[in-house]
Amino acid sequence: MPGMDLGIDLGTSQVVISAAGRGVVLKEPAVIAVDSQDGHMIACGQEAYDMLGRTPESITAVRPVVKGVISDYDYAQLMLRVFVRKVCAYKLLKPRAAVCLPASVTEVEQRSAVEAVLSAGVRRVVVIEKAVAAAIGCGLDIAAPHGNMVVELGGGTTDVVVMSLKGISSVESIRVGGDDMDEAIIRYLRSRYGLVTGRLTAEQLKKTIGRAVAGDPVTARARGRDALSGLPRAQEVTSDDIREAISEQLDEIVKTVQRVLENTPPELVGDVLTEGIMLSGGLAQLQGMAQLLQESTGVTCHVAENPEDCVALGTVKAIQYVNRMTSGVYDIGQFTNTLSDAYEP
Repeated sequence: MPGMDLGIDLGTSQVVISAAGRGVVLKEPAVIAVDSQDGHMIACGQEAYDMLGRTPESITAVRPVVKGVISDYDYAQLMLRVFVRKVCAYKLLKPRAAVCLPASVTEVEQRSAVEAVLSAGVRRVVVIEKAVAAAIGCGLDIAAPHGNMVVELGGGTTDVVVMSLKGISSVESIRVGGDDMDEAIIRYLRSRYGLVTGRLTAEQLKKTIGRAVAGDPVTARARGRDALSGLPRAQEVTSDDIREAISEQLDEIVKTVQRVLENTPPELVGDVLTEGIMLSGGLAQLQGMAQLLQESTGVTCHVAENPEDCVALGTVKAIQYVNRMTSGVYDIGQFTNTLSDAYEP
């Protein structure tokens, strides 16, 4: 009986796992709560996420993935083990998995991710560039002899790619994403209104009233601590405030998309102009993001269906592209020889 094939989107904000033939089977925040004294795991995923900013001194909530790469190997391994067991409970044969990483990762960072996935109970790993996974997950025909452009807007990174004939023509990855916007909102509220808030509040403001372009102002009430008195306080915040707070990150994303277009062969740029740019990732849902990129590039932009799931869905599909892609998908089986015990595909 064949084992399962999994696609793992190891994101900064959340981990999304898809299974071949089943679609997305797990979507959990990439957070783990541990005992501050001995480091043992107390909670993982959504339960740990709800503890952010609310834990006593005896408990620490940790994000083991930062900017799309593993920052704490031990906690990442624990987190992945829990998630893989949830998906593959009662399976006799360990699954194969494809894991996506930003194009900007180093060899050391790639190896760390591979070993963490293997230690979580996977017998073989394929690495796929995040933007390539997004293109496949969006349903684009990457084998066709015309250019497809995808902008994957994640929590820790933004990955931009132009693909044609199963290969990458132009790609760039920057370590700017939704989490950076959350931090920018926190800094803005403190400097503008003297209000100290946490990450959860900033993220909620971004999702509810955040905008990438100007529009009719919308307000929301932010609750936090007064920076001077230290007492609880609420503050009315407008969508213009949020747009001003995240303007630097938006500008970096726009410039990255423009650079990729500038470095793309003219014929493929013509294809992109005809087909448009596909946006995926959680940040693609920010109101006005497609409009901002369309106005700054002159190319029509489309938001993919279920943009948060595109990378995970494309990652599991990428297993079938091993040895058939000219770039972007890598079978790193040599890493598994000493790590994946007796199970071989």
